Amino acid sequence: MSVLASLSLPFLRRLDPEQAHELALDALTLGVSVPIKRPKDDPALATRTLGMRFSNPIGIAAGFDKNARVLRPLAQLGFGFVEAGTVTPRPQAGNPKPRLFRLTEDRAVINRMGFNNQGINKFAVRLARLSRPLPSGRGGGAGVPVGANIGINKTGADPERDYPELVARVKPYVNYIVLNVSSPNTPGLRGLQDAARLRGILDAISARHAERPPLLIKLAPDLEDDAIGPIVEAAVAGGAQGLIVTNTTLARPDSLQSPYRTEAGGLSGRPLKPRATEMLRLVAQAAAGRLALVACGGIESGEDILTRIRLGADLVQVYTAFAYEGPALVGRLKREMQQIMRAQGIETLDDIRGKDL
Repeated sequence: MSVLASLSLPFLRRLDPEQAHELALDALTLGVSVPIKRPKDDPALATRTLGMRFSNPIGIAAGFDKNARVLRPLAQLGFGFVEAGTVTPRPQAGNPKPRLFRLTEDRAVINRMGFNNQGINKFAVRLARLSRPLPSGRGGGAGVPVGANIGINKTGADPERDYPELVARVKPYVNYIVLNVSSPNTPGLRGLQDAARLRGILDAISARHAERPPLLIKLAPDLEDDAIGPIVEAAVAGGAQGLIVTNTTLARPDSLQSPYRTEAGGLSGRPLKPRATEMLRLVAQAAAGRLALVACGGIESGEDILTRIRLGADLVQVYTAFAYEGPALVGRLKREMQQIMRAQGIETLDDIRGKDL
């Protein structure tokens, strides 16, 4: 099946990136390239965090499955966890097209999608359907932990109202929830990362939801270093359980070669790796073990994953590398991790977590 997917990649790359993305979602919906049985993970890759066991630490980041259409097929590919969204209270079309660009020379992507999604009503229906028992009588769900990434509409938003309402809609169906306050493509959204404003949103959620799944906050890589400490303290004080480090960046490294390098939007992929790695180190030092950390940004090898774990990450997420390689990526990352672990005598991921801090 993964061979079929690999053969289709050259065709997809000739298409407009957004059209290719939609076709990939349709293929997953139909089961193309999806194994009937989920690959069994080596116990050495297992980890526990957020009160859950993950058979491996590799997840698919938000943005790939905005409308919770293909969570079970993604899990079947071998991801250790899957995250849907970003979803907003009301449906919205997002920004004008074109809004997604492949920077092939840089192994990167720029997007200015603008939270295009079908809204929380359809999203919640799909999550509810996912949680029902399968026709075969086996249990429902994706088979791995599922997260919902929630955000606000471009117009008419009230974050202290909207985030608690979104939590109410998704919390019966997911294992964790992510507050997206860091996309660069919704005006004013990144201002919600301000420590005081963030604490207000978290307090509003706590006031309405005494019980809920673990809550994580996704941070921008463009934060000033001296802002990280106050944000971490606001997250801890506000009752959050974790942070995702990082979202896409507005920065444009001088190394970019693609003719699309000047397009507006958030940059992801290989050029984001240095800043995402450094920011993880700073966040891990500030959190000092009080929060679960999910590393994201420029991860494309088993060595990248182990580097982030050594810097304190509990889990990692990929997106751009998956867009370039397709389903074969997941197995490759796990094989590379195992090879390095065996060569270095690493028995479990806990043996190295935080060792490079």
